Amino acid sequence: MTIVNNARYYLACTTLMVIGFNLCSCKQKANEEEAASLSVQGDIITVPSQSPLKTKLKESIVTVSAYSSQISTSGMIKAIPTQYAEVAPPFPGRVTKSHLKLGMNTNPETALFEINAPDFISAQKIFFQQKLQMQQAKRILKRQQDLMSHGIGTEKDLEEAQTSYDIERKEYENAVIGIKIFKVDPDHLVLGQPLVVRSPISGTVIENKVVTGQFIKDDASSIATIANLSKVWIVGQVKEKDIHHLHEKDACEIEVQAWPDEKIKGKIYHIDELVNEETRSLQVYIECSNPDNKLKPGMYATVNFMDAPGNVVMIPLKSLLQMNEANFVFVVRSDGKYEKRKIETGATSGSSVIVRSGLKAGEKIISEGGFYLLEAR
Repeated sequence: MTIVNNARYYLACTTLMVIGFNLCSCKQKANEEEAASLSVQGDIITVPSQSPLKTKLKESIVTVSAYSSQISTSGMIKAIPTQYAEVAPPFPGRVTKSHLKLGMNTNPETALFEINAPDFISAQKIFFQQKLQMQQAKRILKRQQDLMSHGIGTEKDLEEAQTSYDIERKEYENAVIGIKIFKVDPDHLVLGQPLVVRSPISGTVIENKVVTGQFIKDDASSIATIANLSKVWIVGQVKEKDIHHLHEKDACEIEVQAWPDEKIKGKIYHIDELVNEETRSLQVYIECSNPDNKLKPGMYATVNFMDAPGNVVMIPLKSLLQMNEANFVFVVRSDGKYEKRKIETGATSGSSVIVRSGLKAGEKIISEGGFYLLEAR
């Protein structure tokens, strides 16, 4: 009984193999017959009207669609240089008083700290000395003018007084300039007063290293930082192949991990002129408002650039064929023949792809089944 069952099983398997082989042979034969019915001349393929292959080829008309390309890149939030200041003492001296507090708002007149600076004291002494000498020379000149008006003085004495006054006035003007170097109003100067270091910009104190009593040298680095963060830059890296999509003042969206549900609006402020030779990318600066100071310098961000909408030629992805690293489609000619045409493609959008060159609106292409024509090549 076992031998009979094994024989039947073997017979059944053999029968299935024969049937499968016959089906494959029939299909291959059918494909060969279809391919044989095609004629090829250069890039032109002719399919007879009665060929069953006609039913496998779907055609569509090339159209123009509105499209806005999107490029995403990572970036870092930075303070705008013109709204950012690292404060260093302009002259050596000892800190006598500090007004600084982290988070303190400032304007260009806000006092930050005071130092007892020897250079400032010397400038004060010179200023008051020159002021006194100028006033003395002015009184002498006035007396000589009065004497001349009453016929008592001499022309020589008057000329000498005028010359002396002119010299002392020039020296005083130089002393005034020496005081203004310290950003001090000479009309309100008091001998011995400390040097008050003021904020150079309006903003917020974000760093404070000032210690009362410390002596600061003239080559000291920054001891306080002030930044106006009402607007910030996001600096992103964009590959050179994508840079043609971007233009100054183009709108974009910024996302940060700290505020994942918010889409922050920005505009391209500047595109670098130089390409980084190692990364083959350019830096793009995006300016955006930051009224609540949510965006902190040093944060990472994702920038989505939106190209201005434009009309582009788009075709179905299924119509696109590739061979030898080249993209091409089959174009339906007016005489019913099919032309293999090389095209240049761009980005994909859903089930479609942008055609940069090689096709124009109104032409008809094989949108599905074009690979059947490849068998005629």
